[in-house]
Amino acid sequence: MSTHDAHDPQAVQAAQATADVPEMPAPRVREFTAHSIGGGLALLLGLVGLFIGATLIVTATAVSGAGAKAVLIIGGILVALAAFLAMCGLNMVAPGEARVVQLFGRYRGTIRQDGLRWVNPLTARTKISTRVRNHETAVLKVNDAYGNPIELAAVVVWRVEDTAQATFEVDDYIEFVSTQTEAAVRHIAIEYPYDAHDEDGLSLRGNAEEITEKLAVELHARVEAAGVQIIESRFTHLAYAPEIASAMLQRQQAGAVVAARQQIVEGAVGMVESALTRIAEQDIVDLDPERKAAMVSNLMVVLCGDRSAQPVLNTGTLYQ
Repeated sequence: MSTHDAHDPQAVQAAQATADVPEMPAPRVREFTAHSIGGGLALLLGLVGLFIGATLIVTATAVSGAGAKAVLIIGGILVALAAFLAMCGLNMVAPGEARVVQLFGRYRGTIRQDGLRWVNPLTARTKISTRVRNHETAVLKVNDAYGNPIELAAVVVWRVEDTAQATFEVDDYIEFVSTQTEAAVRHIAIEYPYDAHDEDGLSLRGNAEEITEKLAVELHARVEAAGVQIIESRFTHLAYAPEIASAMLQRQQAGAVVAARQQIVEGAVGMVESALTRIAEQDIVDLDPERKAAMVSNLMVVLCGDRSAQPVLNTGTLYQ
């Protein structure tokens, strides 16, 4: 049930052309790399600035002139404040994380490079995880295409692909993925029956691979606007609802019995035909139509009966 082609653009477009998927609005913002520099150099310069500011303030205590003392103290404070403000632009970015940078409300890019990075200290930076996650729906109770109540659940493996869309296009991308996953599962469930009555029709139980591929395509269409990539999706639970489970089990058992009987009859007909052919070829006995009918009847009863055959000794003739 894996969806290896869920993130293949050509495969997704081809599947969307034939699938009933919702149309989401086009994104207004796309991710791009924010301008940043190595944080090690910025940290060193900030510490040097703090040291210089502290040195100026300490030096001011040894100066006798009031004017010079005031200049040194004010200069030391300003240098220390500037160094502290500059150090506020430092960011610790761990692997599997990113920082969405905003300046006065405008999107200024995303930092994906891990380590210590420095950006404009006046910007706001929002941490967002780019790790692979999974979401498992609760057991949902819906009606299939035939109106039968069924229970099903699915698990979706996903991650944030575009941090700008995940931050600005939706209110809460985690809740968005959860809601859209449940909606997609429900939509797939009502489109197809649990078991198809005809051999050419798709069913949830009999065509799991095809149905899962359709689920992946619909999920991709639903969450693409939030910058989310669907890596894999699969059903984890699929069953009839408890109130009809026993009746559907009897139906499945009856179908199995009919199929078994049909195979037994086909085999018995072949064996009888083979027996009559060999008797005629080897000229074992000359059978008229009435004897053939009796022989066929006896053989079919023996071969198709569900109980052991009980031999009957005929002391007369076939015609008496």
